[in-house]
Amino acid sequence: MAIYLDNSATSWPKPQSVIKAMIDYMENYGGSPGRSGHTFALKAARKVFETRELIARFFNVPSSDRVIFTANGTHAINLGLKGLLKKGDHVIISHMEHNSVFRPLKHMENSGLIDLSTTDVDQNGAIDPNDIKKAIKPNTRMVAMLHGSNVSGTVFPIKEIGAICKSHGILFMVDAAQTAGLIPIDVQRDNIDLLAFTGHKKLNGPPGIGGLCLKDELHLEGLVLGGSGSRSEMAEHPQFYPDRLEAGTLNTVGIIGLKAGMEYILAKGMDKMYQHQIQLTELLINGLNEVDQIKIIASEISKQMLPVVPLIIKDLPSSEAALQLDREFGIMTRAGLHCSPLAHKALGTFPQGTVRLSLGNFTTQKEIEITINALKKICQTQTQN
Repeated sequence: MAIYLDNSATSWPKPQSVIKAMIDYMENYGGSPGRSGHTFALKAARKVFETRELIARFFNVPSSDRVIFTANGTHAINLGLKGLLKKGDHVIISHMEHNSVFRPLKHMENSGLIDLSTTDVDQNGAIDPNDIKKAIKPNTRMVAMLHGSNVSGTVFPIKEIGAICKSHGILFMVDAAQTAGLIPIDVQRDNIDLLAFTGHKKLNGPPGIGGLCLKDELHLEGLVLGGSGSRSEMAEHPQFYPDRLEAGTLNTVGIIGLKAGMEYILAKGMDKMYQHQIQLTELLINGLNEVDQIKIIASEISKQMLPVVPLIIKDLPSSEAALQLDREFGIMTRAGLHCSPLAHKALGTFPQGTVRLSLGNFTTQKEIEITINALKKICQTQTQN
């Protein structure tokens, strides 16, 4: 029996409706949207348009033209940062950021382009919005932060942070890689100027598709220029949205899979799916708290958290623990730093990292019980050795 607890990396299994929608496109109308006027191309273009409209409704984006498809969340974040920031700008991030945010900004800082500040977090990875206020400078252009941590499961108060940014005339960019599809996000209510998301995690889509949602007032410079399917007679890339920021053939099959994944969420109910995962997360935390050799990082159970349980086993490297779970019990997790060294430094788990157990839509109570018993056996063996 295989137990998959690596849903923060990518969700699995995918709903059957997602798989069927992608196969249907590949088998029955696999044309390129916007590149031709024949039946297949028009049907594909319609599906792409419908997905933009669905995303706009899902996140309350004012215009679907401002829903930009990207290869993944990292691509979307780079597009937002590099498309907007100018020399001399100051940017504020938190100590929980994923490398998707931290690395491009650090590169821009090292190149002398921007000034970068990092706010502290507490022992659970939570941020105090007042620290953002304290970090604001006259040249602060943007606050760029995650919504939920892939390391600790901590959820940031983006509505409160967004209000601070709005009151100070600062752009607010949210990395929703871990929350989009699990926790409601409203770009207008939460005062979000740029929302970056990926399709292959909580939105149930396939790898290779993500997006960036923009407020109407923003104008970004594109990272890539080339074919767009529109204004082909021009030597310059089209300047209207979404074509301004989308160059090259779209990942149509990925977009169709993303659409089906989001429709699955709407049919099942996001809150119902969230409650299922959090109840199992609490069961897992409570079961593991009974084991003396196990230390759960950021283990505080809160009203809003992600289905993520990071742990350390005494005197056992995280990589070895994850290997034993996989090979001896068929339980798949992720060990290490999870592309978030800043977060691990803040939580005191750098450089060894943790074993991260991340639950998903299809995780069952039986699987959680098996996992608890497996970790207990590993700890017993470790004690005997």
